[in-house]
Amino acid sequence: MLIKRRKDWEIPEIVATPEVAYFSRRRLLHGAGAVMLTTALASCDNKKPSAAASAPDPTAGLYPAKRDPAYKLDRAITPENAVTTYNNYYEFGTSKDIADDAQMLPIRPWTVSFEGMVEKPFTIGIDDLIRKMPLEERLYRHRCVEAWAMAVPWTGFALSKLIALAKPLSGATFVEMQTFMKPDVADGQNQSFYPWPYTEGLTMAEAMNELAFLATGLYGKPLAKQNGSPLRLAVPWKYGFKSIKGIVRFKFTTKRPTTYWEALGPTEYGFWANVNPDVAHPRWSQASEELIGTASERVLTKIFNGYGAQVASLYKGMNIGDALFR
Repeated sequence: MLIKRRKDWEIPEIVATPEVAYFSRRRLLHGAGAVMLTTALASCDNKKPSAAASAPDPTAGLYPAKRDPAYKLDRAITPENAVTTYNNYYEFGTSKDIADDAQMLPIRPWTVSFEGMVEKPFTIGIDDLIRKMPLEERLYRHRCVEAWAMAVPWTGFALSKLIALAKPLSGATFVEMQTFMKPDVADGQNQSFYPWPYTEGLTMAEAMNELAFLATGLYGKPLAKQNGSPLRLAVPWKYGFKSIKGIVRFKFTTKRPTTYWEALGPTEYGFWANVNPDVAHPRWSQASEELIGTASERVLTKIFNGYGAQVASLYKGMNIGDALFR
């Protein structure tokens, strides 16, 4: 997802370059940054997960959880192998095949902190947090800004349940989330041109919406590391980069967070990032999407990724184009 700041009078690059050339982020990173990253990743080739990184998940016995029938799909669930081997996780590199590198991440012990405008800041271990929550499985669409899509069976709990545990003050209007910082095992975090740690955020209204979900499992098992274990966000009406992985921190605030991709390229990847087929990315169309795990099948993209009935009211009075990238 290379950021290029075009002048107002320049034509979009999509006019000159085929759209497919942009669907993979690895094709977009170039120059010195790519050389540096390639060198860093090469140093991982002979690494093996530590004993801590290989430790079993203490919550494995909680899966599979009961599926909530209220969350259905109009397409087939994506094959598990596709979902667990085709991943964006810049902490481990810019290619899609980072699954092996992600195994270096130790996910126990793991703590999650609650900060900012809460009744009392606190930290909790991930296993205690998971056991406090009512786990369920939900089937969700997942739509990447790169114009590919998956259909995923997440296990986890509503973000609203976590907010109830956090007890934010009534004046809080945003929740900011951050991922881990472990550059010793996540080589991508050694690249200083990225704004680590990965930061995301939602309005409190978005966070309290019934669809906002925190995933701890996938395909009836604990979440794979490359998919964001032990805790990731799933907001299916937004582009996938909003669904932050490896969360360690929630902060409640009145200030809108500056998110990771917004910091890199505010004219291309903004705070709202709602799926909209009628508003193109500056360098490619969003009108259709490729279904990963199929023979390159493409389907038309739906406004809010098909979840308009549940979320459109959140943006009443807002220009939907603005709700996409700005």
